[in-house]
Amino acid sequence: MGYEIISGDSHIDLTWLPSDLFTSSAPAHWKDRMPRVVETEQGLRWQDSKGIELAAVGGIGSLGRDPSLYKGGEMGVDRMIATGLYEDGAAGRLRPGTPDLRIKDQELDGVDAEVLYPILGLAKRLDDPEVTYVVYQIYNDWVAEFCKTNPQRFAGLACIPNNDPEVAAGELRRAAKLNLRGADFAVSTAVKPLYHRDWDVLWATSAECNMPVSFHASGIFARRPDPEDVETHGLAHRAASLSMFQLGGFEFLGSIIFSGACDRYPNFKFILGECGVAWIPYFLDRMDNQYENEFHQLNLSMKPSDFWRRQGFSTFQWEGFVADVAHLVGENNIMWGADYPHPDGVWPESQQYIERDLGRLEPSVRYKIICENAGKLYGFIS
Repeated sequence: MGYEIISGDSHIDLTWLPSDLFTSSAPAHWKDRMPRVVETEQGLRWQDSKGIELAAVGGIGSLGRDPSLYKGGEMGVDRMIATGLYEDGAAGRLRPGTPDLRIKDQELDGVDAEVLYPILGLAKRLDDPEVTYVVYQIYNDWVAEFCKTNPQRFAGLACIPNNDPEVAAGELRRAAKLNLRGADFAVSTAVKPLYHRDWDVLWATSAECNMPVSFHASGIFARRPDPEDVETHGLAHRAASLSMFQLGGFEFLGSIIFSGACDRYPNFKFILGECGVAWIPYFLDRMDNQYENEFHQLNLSMKPSDFWRRQGFSTFQWEGFVADVAHLVGENNIMWGADYPHPDGVWPESQQYIERDLGRLEPSVRYKIICENAGKLYGFIS
């Protein structure tokens, strides 16, 4: 298959999964503790075993927000409502979680293939490492089968537990045997910081199995207003927090580089998922200077920026300065993604955003960013 556009960052969220996935797939002694879909007065809802709501079925974004509450409030939501996505979801047609329907949505957007980020954020809401691990295993099995329906169009990433390095490495190895193409790892809730040497077993397994590990943005949040100030200042707080969303990449990049993991495992590849691009030249320069001036006792074999260019990637969906800084970031280190089916992404208008942000780049550089880099990293292109 010839590829022109590959989304290096798309998603399958809980809200779009089969309603009986976990209860039907879990071992008998786990079934009662699994997430399930329940009919409520507000409609179908995913709930945990205690009845706490996790997401609306066919809802908005990774949290599965109720679409009826957001119409007219967000341009991205309105754009997706116009395609019938949420109407189909309410009728049981779960387009993002159904292979043939998802391919139609790729075609609507002019995208040839997608890297599918998993349900990693569910761990925070389940708040039970044992249940989370079973859920992750079930999801990994399911998404592997999903991708088998058309491996030319789908590359699935595995959910990797973050409460035990050995368990994480074991699940990554199992995911490789399932023919998944990489993994997603939650940094903010991990049992040890990303720079801790206990994670070496995971990076070693990643390098050995050729399974790149992504650290997907999960948000940095501004200080919350006091309860009595929410009505007046809540919108400003939310605007500030969402504008800061991608800046967790600073922690991911600094931690993994200064941990020495890239030195010890030169075949290990990492991705800053949905962390953006324009900030990276500044941070590379700062890391290089900090290392030379104060932290050379870390005894890295190269400058931090050299490790980045050899082993690191970052994804973005819309960003006006990418064309200006691509040569500073590294044209081989940037991957575009539609972020489908999230409303802060660009589906189904990816073509317009690509032209707006990357149209003035040389065609060969633009092709790397919108296709070749993700294609080679995830095995679509040899």
